[in-house]
Amino acid sequence: MSLAEPLPFAAVDLGASSGRVIVGHVSGRGAGTLRLDEVHRFPNRPVRVAGTLHWDILALYDGVLSGLRAAGTVAGRAPASVGIDTWAVDYGLLDASGALLGNPVHYRDTRTEGEAEKAAALLPPDALYAATGLQYLPFNTVYQLTAAQGSPALDAARRLLLIPDLIAYWLTGEAGTEVTNASTTQLIDPRTRDWSRPVAEALGIDLSLFAPLRGPGDPAGLLLPGVLAETGLRGPVPVTAVGSHDTASAIAAVPAAGDRFAYIATGTWSLAGLELDAPVLTEESRLANFTNELGVDGTVRYLRNIMGLWLLQECLRAWEAEGTPQRLDRLLAEAADVPALRAFVDAGDPAFLAPGDMPRRIANACRRTGGTVPESPAEITRCVLDSLALAHRRAIEDAQRLSGRTVDTVHIVGGGAHNELLCRLTADACGLPVVAGPAEAAALGNVLVQARAAGVAGVGGGLAELRALLRATLEPRVHRPATDRPTRDAWDRAAARI
Repeated sequence: MSLAEPLPFAAVDLGASSGRVIVGHVSGRGAGTLRLDEVHRFPNRPVRVAGTLHWDILALYDGVLSGLRAAGTVAGRAPASVGIDTWAVDYGLLDASGALLGNPVHYRDTRTEGEAEKAAALLPPDALYAATGLQYLPFNTVYQLTAAQGSPALDAARRLLLIPDLIAYWLTGEAGTEVTNASTTQLIDPRTRDWSRPVAEALGIDLSLFAPLRGPGDPAGLLLPGVLAETGLRGPVPVTAVGSHDTASAIAAVPAAGDRFAYIATGTWSLAGLELDAPVLTEESRLANFTNELGVDGTVRYLRNIMGLWLLQECLRAWEAEGTPQRLDRLLAEAADVPALRAFVDAGDPAFLAPGDMPRRIANACRRTGGTVPESPAEITRCVLDSLALAHRRAIEDAQRLSGRTVDTVHIVGGGAHNELLCRLTADACGLPVVAGPAEAAALGNVLVQARAAGVAGVGGGLAELRALLRATLEPRVHRPATDRPTRDAWDRAAARI
């Protein structure tokens, strides 16, 4: 496709706290153009019913429809394609007629407690890691499925669709399982990029529930007539599979030159690691709790999950609930004046996974380790950000050691790229320059994969070409690490304590 005018592509980007529909305008001709317009944002509010935490998937789908309607209005035409990315691991179950069997369960629900131990009795953790390369997280899809075994919903299910594939199914009527997200189920062999049947058999999981695998750039159907009528779009409008795990799309949009870079995709979680050509399946890698998730263009996202800005988000919710709401910009300015590394915690501690009263849990963690206990909101905020910077440092150092790959730059993408204090602290902790941005990396990766699949001139080739367009059209900020010996020594001492 060689049109001179930029083409509009609609990126549906669903995060743990909100969903957005963003129109990306792409042209690869000449110097190239790449522009994003957020046309609709809507909340993502989980709902607890009878003790179980669910996603309100119908409200999210309604937000997607409203967003697609707005996309057509803003672009003045139907998008050239639609792509969907969301969080990982969760799924919906469909019966034989294609009807949804209840709202999907939230990964932060407690139903998977104890499931890893039960699974280990059937398949030892080292064998599970050697087959799938996925880090241990208590909410991995395999544990959700073993927890659901024998339930009426799973017994009645004839199809299981991960969240982005469920949205795509409702839009097109065609079912598929996008492989970057499928790799987070702990049922994919990262060497073959196909299902690990021995793992499924050992854990009693029926792989026939999953729709056929598809990869980023593959066609995922056309918007159904009812969807066109609901959104006011004129068809045909194709849906294109993208890196449907939002981190896969975000890493595709890292504006790196060459391969000597580490990345941190920041938001509710921090996903810190390297982009590799092949998985690392050693026992040392398993014990370090690194994951090998699949990325765009045959890459492997070798990374560690860190609790991320969830810690600060939960603190803000707690302060608001107790009647002392905090303005984030003012809070970060005050936190910047708090002395560095007075208080810090292990940001990977599972004690921080569940929602509720995060300031108290952070203070208790500091108290248990004999450290200074932060009291004011600014002190707690500085504790969170110092702790995240230390966790980023440890993950990047471990990833280099375990993979044999060295890096000279750290790229921070996602919402945390706006947090200048976090970026600066991460640069100081790692002793490496931090390139911050783009903040909308998931949407950009989503849009670029769609544009390449549509044949937009100048957006062909591999990730290097896509990233070249990003560098030509974006202006990331660079944070240089402090070089004075006292600062370096302070971070080294703190890292040794963690």
